[in-house]
Amino acid sequence: MSNFKKIFPFIVPYKRYAYLNIFFNVLYALFSTLSFMALIPMMQVLFDQTKKNTVLPLYNGYVSTNHFFEDVKTYFESTKLFLENSLSYYITTTTAANGVGYTLSIMVGVIISIFLLKNLFDYLAMFFITFLRNGILKDMRNAMYKKTINLPLAFFSEKRKGDVISRISADVNEVQTSFLSILELIVKEPLTIIFTIIAMLSISVKLTLFVFIFIPVSGYIISLIGKQLKKQSTKAQQEQGIFLSTIEETLGGLKVVKGYNSENHFYKVFQESTQRFFNLSNSIGNRQNLASPASEFMGIMVIAILLWYGGHMVLIEKTLNGASFIAYMGLAYNILTPAKSISKASYAVKRGNAAAERVLEILDQENSITSKVNAIKKDTFDSNIVIKNVNFKYEEESVLKDFSLEVKKGQTVALVGQSGSGKSTIANLLTRFYDVNEGTICIDGIDIKDMNLRSLRDLMGLVTQDSILFNDTIKANIALGKHDATDHEIMEALKIANAYEFVKDLPLGIHTNIGDSGNKLSGGQKQRLSIARAVLKNPPIMILDEATSALDTESEKFVQIALENMMQNRTSIVIAHRLSTIQKADLIVVMKKGRIVEQGKHDELIALNGNYNKLVSMQSFE
Repeated sequence: MSNFKKIFPFIVPYKRYAYLNIFFNVLYALFSTLSFMALIPMMQVLFDQTKKNTVLPLYNGYVSTNHFFEDVKTYFESTKLFLENSLSYYITTTTAANGVGYTLSIMVGVIISIFLLKNLFDYLAMFFITFLRNGILKDMRNAMYKKTINLPLAFFSEKRKGDVISRISADVNEVQTSFLSILELIVKEPLTIIFTIIAMLSISVKLTLFVFIFIPVSGYIISLIGKQLKKQSTKAQQEQGIFLSTIEETLGGLKVVKGYNSENHFYKVFQESTQRFFNLSNSIGNRQNLASPASEFMGIMVIAILLWYGGHMVLIEKTLNGASFIAYMGLAYNILTPAKSISKASYAVKRGNAAAERVLEILDQENSITSKVNAIKKDTFDSNIVIKNVNFKYEEESVLKDFSLEVKKGQTVALVGQSGSGKSTIANLLTRFYDVNEGTICIDGIDIKDMNLRSLRDLMGLVTQDSILFNDTIKANIALGKHDATDHEIMEALKIANAYEFVKDLPLGIHTNIGDSGNKLSGGQKQRLSIARAVLKNPPIMILDEATSALDTESEKFVQIALENMMQNRTSIVIAHRLSTIQKADLIVVMKKGRIVEQGKHDELIALNGNYNKLVSMQSFE
């Protein structure tokens, strides 16, 4: 129930559908009971057992005894007697005036009308709950997706992407189909049982009390079947996340899989995962499938006992008439269907509860990288970026140690060093993809933690080593930098990025779809589109994270020209692997194991004959 309370806010926007569902479920439960009660007078007419009553009955009420339970009992009995006498009076007078055939026709018409209304109310209840369930499904998926894209990058270094996808798709759907069956569980079926029991009590209190001796026993036996279901469901959902991750990783690295002839290896990994899912699903399914026949068998056992004891009351004790007993048996069987539904729904709730926990784990995940209340919104970059005494580690090993650096407005500062020296970490910290463990990063004297996160990232353009493009048109990919950009602005950005020449030759120009991850383009073309995206955004600060390291020499020339065009009149932080790209930088910072070991201009660092000179000597200048 604690998980249901957390999901309850998703129900609130659709509460009118919940109210309508409850309203029609109440009517369904009432008419479901009446449909059996209406059989009694019809059978009495059929078997000529109707009490002859030619005097119109009057309701005289009852005398209060000031004892609540006694008063309720007396009121119940007097009302029941009045209704029975009224019905017998109507049947007697109608039969006398129009014949028994006419009376029987009226009875049949009433029964058909009651069954029609019962099924109409059932349809309307399901009609409205459909909007409720699908609305919750939509909103929960939206909330999950929004939370997922807002969570810091650190979260996804611990979670498989396929597992997150599984939670957004399969688990949310499980919550909708299984967990929300609790709405039916607490309204429709219990009310049907309550109304039916009231009707059964009105026919025979003695017989009903006899039934209730056996119901708890059968209920206990059924409950034993549901144990371990939630635990197994959790394992099954986790396994689904594993094989979805395998699919996502395999498709993402298909060139490597094929290049290393590893198709069989990955197929085996996937097959093992689906086999585990198969075994768990069978166990869960068989346990659930046992619920329905077990509850029905236990119900039939109760019915069989009723037939024996009720038959004794009709044939030997003569305390119950045959028509009432037949209707009573119908009512007793009427309890079986909702009881069976409750047992199935309770198993579904256990399975849905496991899915709800996985969904809520994402929704309840704390996001440490957010804007503070009353965070400072800053639209301009005026003087400098100051990184002061920064320490940072991703897990246990420190990546940056007491790192300090000042980048003045208009400067191009290059960060160089061996892999693992902490260069890319600087880019991640500046953009607040991660937060520093110690120290501060300030822009124009304002700590970036005090700045509005959106305005901070608006000040920066990012071009990464991996050209991240989406399965859409060139225009849509570039317009991420400025969503309301015109075609002319996009063309100008392409020209600055040295990409216009190849784009104009494409069949549909900027409206050409570039495929999944831009796979229809070459590496150099993809990188130039990434640069065009940053150019269109037109930020005052540009961060280039090894933007040319993955390119061949010819592509690098085109991209290098594009980068130089883009960096004009901007403050640029260039993380470089190829040192030929940063010779003209105003300041080159040489890093080693998270510390600055040298800094200066290219010629000054060469003259030092230190770490930078060693790096240069390993690469040939063109």
